[in-house]
Amino acid sequence: MNQTGARGCFITFEGIDGAGKSSQIAAVVAFLEARGLKVDQTREPGGSALGEKLRELLLHEPMHLETEAMLMFAARREHLAVRIKPALEAGSWVVSDRFTDATYAYQVGGRGLDAAKFAALEQWVHPGFQPDLTLLFDLPPAVAAARVANTGAAPDRFEREQRDFFERVREAYLRRARAAPERIRVVVADRPPEEIRAEIEAIVVERFFR
Repeated sequence: MNQTGARGCFITFEGIDGAGKSSQIAAVVAFLEARGLKVDQTREPGGSALGEKLRELLLHEPMHLETEAMLMFAARREHLAVRIKPALEAGSWVVSDRFTDATYAYQVGGRGLDAAKFAALEQWVHPGFQPDLTLLFDLPPAVAAARVANTGAAPDRFEREQRDFFERVREAYLRRARAAPERIRVVVADRPPEEIRAEIEAIVVERFFR
């Protein structure tokens, strides 16, 4: 049963680059649609016309750390206003590749943004609003880096960061998960995809359909 009544539910996927989120997001969307639910699949940064333009800047243009953080939240504010909240209010479920936990992990953990500034932006942009469920894909950065390299795609400026950056990002993600254990479920991502898929489906059923 949808625990929030007529309102749709908001599920986010998090993890360092190369964690294997993409195929599992598609599987969850198909799983929910098979239950007769309308699902809006989206991503951050991006998710709106303006957000996608900001995504290009964020992934490819060098900028000051605080500029980066504010642009992330600017894209998020637009995403919430024009896509996420309207979809949820209409009864659709929203599944997003990343949300605010990513900003905490990458900008606070990875880059060293002042946590108080992050908290102020989070409170300003979406006070009292968090995903109903977050699935955090956790695996060693060395494994993730090998996966990214094997794609053959040109890396963006985040993917070009050194191993110690991703170690900090990973630890920040886990710290965030420890602070919100009811919302954030950690999924060990260095396993066969079918095992991960089965675990995620079990988590979703437990959280929303019992």
